[in-house]
Amino acid sequence: MSRLIHSRSTLSKYYNTLGSSWRGRCLSTESNKIYEPLKVEEAETVNVPPPPAEKLLVLGGSGFVGSHICKEALNRGLSVASLSRSGNSSIREPWAKNVQWHQGDLLSGSSWKEALSGVTSIVSCVGGFGSNSYMYKINGTANITAIRAAAEKGVKRFVYVSAADSGVISYILQGYYDGKRAAETELLVRYPYGHVILRPGFIYGNRRVGNMELPLGVIGSPLEMILQHAKPLTQVPLVGPLLTPPINVTAVAKVAVRAATDPVFPPGIVDVHGLLRYSQQK
Repeated sequence: MSRLIHSRSTLSKYYNTLGSSWRGRCLSTESNKIYEPLKVEEAETVNVPPPPAEKLLVLGGSGFVGSHICKEALNRGLSVASLSRSGNSSIREPWAKNVQWHQGDLLSGSSWKEALSGVTSIVSCVGGFGSNSYMYKINGTANITAIRAAAEKGVKRFVYVSAADSGVISYILQGYYDGKRAAETELLVRYPYGHVILRPGFIYGNRRVGNMELPLGVIGSPLEMILQHAKPLTQVPLVGPLLTPPINVTAVAKVAVRAATDPVFPPGIVDVHGLLRYSQQK
């Protein structure tokens, strides 16, 4: 019996020693792994397509305001297209060669919708004067048609160059202002978060009419300097809006392009004082 107990004791000590030795070797083996050189496998090359380029479509891009917007957008490195009834009109400046010009009429057929291909944002400068019915068509119906088509195409942002209220003049040019406001309403419905409405007053700058260049800045610039500090007076009924300060066309173009391409630019209506403020920001 004593021999059996002794044998069991000896055997137990043997297994304990063997276990300790085995555990020690395991721990030693594990700890030694940190000194082994890391094996880096070659990663598989994945071709990721570049982010889509911003493409701006300017409706009425051959006009006074529209052409300045096209030029400003090109200066910012954007891909620029223009749609107007005259195509590129008589613009002969070097930058015009870099614009993709489309000729079409928003009120006639749907062939002009080809100009929406690849477009990420739109600025509309479409407008005009004439009889009340004609003004409503150009300022209202044409823009409403464009807004609906852009929304259906999935264009992200839409900026509309509208107009500030002009007091008594608004009654004289009723079709003009009724059309503008109808287009604004449609824009709010179709683009609740992706719209910006610019409401400048008189826009000045060197404007070419035929072979003549009209230096509108001779009148507009001094008035802007005086009237931009008379904001409280614009609240006077009927005549107050006539004191809305003029604004340079380059300032309007700068804000229009920023509003169309900057995703953090807040949606809403920007009056002339807002235009002046935004245009002075870098």
